[in-house]
Formats: sequence, C-alpha cells, structure tokens
Amino acid sequence: MIYRAPDQFYRSTLLDPLRWLDHGFGTRIHNDWIANQPTAKLKQIHSTVVKRVEAETGFLGEGDALYTAHPDTWIGIRTADCVPLILADPDHHAVAVIHAGWRGAVDGILSATLNKMRADFATNPTSAILAIGPAIAYCCFEVGPEVAARFQPWFPERTDLHQKTAVDLHETLTRQAHHLGIPAHQISKSPDCTRCSDPATFHSYRRDRDQSGRMVTAARIKRSDVAGRS
Repeated sequence: MIYRAPDQFYRSTLLDPLRWLDHGFGTRIHNDWIANQPTAKLKQIHSTVVKRVEAETGFLGEGDALYTAHPDTWIGIRTADCVPLILADPDHHAVAVIHAGWRGAVDGILSATLNKMRADFATNPTSAILAIGPAIAYCCFEVGPEVAARFQPWFPERTDLHQKTAVDLHETLTRQAHHLGIPAHQISKSPDCTRCSDPATFHSYRRDRDQSGRMVTAARIKRSDVAGRS
C-alpha cells in the first residue's frame, strides 16, 4: 500500500520496515522535503537508460533510472503524471528510483533497472520490493491508436488497442514486475490519479500543461547501514 504520511509526502508500507532505507514520493504540497539534500538526478528523456550512483550528486546526464548501494547518497526522479517507482533489494541493501512514462514503460525501463541491479549486486527478483507511486491512472490516460498498440504485449486480452482508448500504466508495470519474477505480495501501488484525484495535492501535466510543476521521488541508504553490513 502507498499511503500519505503525516508530513504530507507518500510512503510504501512495504518499504517502511526496511530500517536501512529512507524513501518518499513527494506531492504538490510537500515537494521540498529533499530540496536541501545533495541528490543525484538525471535529465529525464523517456528512455531505458539506467545509471549507477556511488557518491556523485547533481545532474548525472540523461536517463530515467538511478540505482545505488552507496550509503548516504540520495537518488531522485521527478514526475507529473508519469509513474515514479522505487525498487529495493533487501538482501544486498540496494535501491533504485525509476521514472516511467508510457515510452519507458513499454520499452522496459523496469526490466533494464532490475537487470543492472542483478548484474552489479546479485539482486534476486523474488526478494525485490517494488513501490509504484501516484501517477495518472486508467481513468484519465487516453491515448491514440499508435500508442495504445504498444501495450498489446502486456494486455493480450484487450481487443480495443487498435483505436483511441485508455491504458493503465500502473497495471502495465505490475504485469511486467510479475513477469520479471517479483511476487505480487512484494508490490505496492498507489490508487491515486495525479490528474483527477486531488489537484491541490498532485501536479499533473495533462491537467495543467506548461503550468505544471514536478514532484520528487527519492530514496537513500542510511549511513548507519555500513556497520550493519560489515
């Protein structure tokens, strides 16, 4: 479950028990929670480019996912309707933040990130935890036939993807996670739609266009975890 914490940003009940991890999904109301923290970030380009972070902060070039096992380094992405994801490896104390628009989702940004973590940290999908934050939902995400057709591999039961129709980014990423081996009980999803749930809480590009801001999703491995792993 993704829930709204008392200090206004969103958290995952699956990630909360991981004492070595800090995490949060920002909102329109509470979007400065990480503003004063040195943070690694990217120029997001709706790609499947994934970059590893050690101690670097600031902009690390172009891409759409960051991952790290380095302590005390915040990694962050920004969204306004696209899907923010946090992928955690409890076995090896590693974490990733992912920006998934429709292009990144259908092109496999989640798979690309998990593959990097598996190669570098031996991350096992069966123990990975995935938190899917607030994003535009099925109710508000209508796309043209050329985009809808890209979702057919993940929705073989649908017969309307050759025309203008709505698609579900949350469900797309959930099905991909299942396909990658992440168990259903280790996936938490937000029920909120950034476009229509609460304009006072969420930025939405579809609703506000160029007037829209961005919400920050970030994670950090706590420095105290170094002693825990030694």
